[in-house]
Amino acid sequence: MIKKSISFFFAFVLCVGLSFGQKQPKYIFFLIGDGMGLNQVHAAELFLASQENKNSIVPMVFSTFPHATHATSHSLSHGVTDSGAGGTALAVGYKTKNGVIGMDSTGTTAYESIAKKAKKKGMKVGITTSVSIDHATPASFYANQKDRDMYYEIGQDIIKSNFDFFGGAGFLKPETNAKGEKATPLIPQLEKAGYTVVYGMNDFNKVKSGTNKLILMNDKGTSPSALKFAIDQQPNDMNLANITEAAIKTLSQGNQGFFLMVEGGKIDWACHSNDGAAAIKEVLDFNKSVQKAYEFYKKHPEETLIVVTADHETGGLAVGNGSSTLRINNIKNQKISQEALSAKINELREKNGNATWEQVKTLLSEQTGLWTEVKVGEKEESEIKAAYEKSFVNHQNETAKSLYANNNKIASLAVNALNKASSLGWASGNHSAAFIPVFAIGVGAENFSHKMDNVDIPRTVAKIAGWQF
Repeated sequence: MIKKSISFFFAFVLCVGLSFGQKQPKYIFFLIGDGMGLNQVHAAELFLASQENKNSIVPMVFSTFPHATHATSHSLSHGVTDSGAGGTALAVGYKTKNGVIGMDSTGTTAYESIAKKAKKKGMKVGITTSVSIDHATPASFYANQKDRDMYYEIGQDIIKSNFDFFGGAGFLKPETNAKGEKATPLIPQLEKAGYTVVYGMNDFNKVKSGTNKLILMNDKGTSPSALKFAIDQQPNDMNLANITEAAIKTLSQGNQGFFLMVEGGKIDWACHSNDGAAAIKEVLDFNKSVQKAYEFYKKHPEETLIVVTADHETGGLAVGNGSSTLRINNIKNQKISQEALSAKINELREKNGNATWEQVKTLLSEQTGLWTEVKVGEKEESEIKAAYEKSFVNHQNETAKSLYANNNKIASLAVNALNKASSLGWASGNHSAAFIPVFAIGVGAENFSHKMDNVDIPRTVAKIAGWQF
């Protein structure tokens, strides 16, 4: 009996010694490409290679990380998750039904996210996105609401979180509650709770160092729903890398370490519209934010963990649509998003409702390269021309509706034709059950080395950080 007690004692001492000897990260980056499946990553790297006339890939920053795997993403209620359940799984390590934010499927039990665990441990916390701050994925890290569409109530949960930095386009319903009633404006509530609210990078650069609790939104007069698509952005437009850099600068003040979640939200939007060029440019734009995290990691390699993943795949993207030859290089001819192209066609229709087929073809060629740089199949040309006749001859305006857009049918068909000519195919305009990627580097990254489920990802981060689940 004495020998057994001694054995248990030494085993206990050994376990305690090992736990204290394990390195825990002081800085954690958790980056999520919304809608970014394995093929979105692959398409972006094939596109980069095609720009150099290589029949291979040119890797992005995160795909060079030493540890990589893939994960499943089903929700508790469906084989195909939405961003509410997908974001919740990544944030709290539990599955829930589609549409719920940070709670169980009944909407009665609130879960604690890894961001909240980080805050409880004394770390600073930042939540950033290229869409609205109250959107499903970022909301999953700070809010607990039974419905992802409760935007006003989600915004109020920022105050409860007491997180240090929020960045994104803005808020969708800052003055209207879930019942559709006029409510006390959200922004003054946030300011009263101690948040400094700034609009655009010029305002941010004027903020005094030492400012705690900051909310960065896009310039006044811009859409609160999302930043512009990367393919449409101009040099002075705010982008996700700007927001990520601002978050790192803010959270680095003091010496308590930080947890930063970054979401590339418009990868999903582009894929819902089956806009191949916009989707690839969004993945490359997301990679720029990962680059900011990686630059920080190189300065603190023994204290930093970076995890890159996705909440789900969108669109069922296929790379290769029949021929053994990939022509993804053709996608370079698209200069603007399907959404922006739709706006240009609608503008032409308003100015000249009787524009000729040749005029419309010229507009499409200038923006997509169709006919001039890219051969258009007979079937695709026939469909585009039929849509032209319906719109400009018969004056019946057709649209192609997706989750986040209602684009002109001519624009949608033109982009589809370019996708086909670029060897890209799509299964749908919605989410899929395809595997999501997982990449990791830094302290504890070796734990991301086997097939996972989405709930395993935050649980592994928590284990590495020494937080209890």
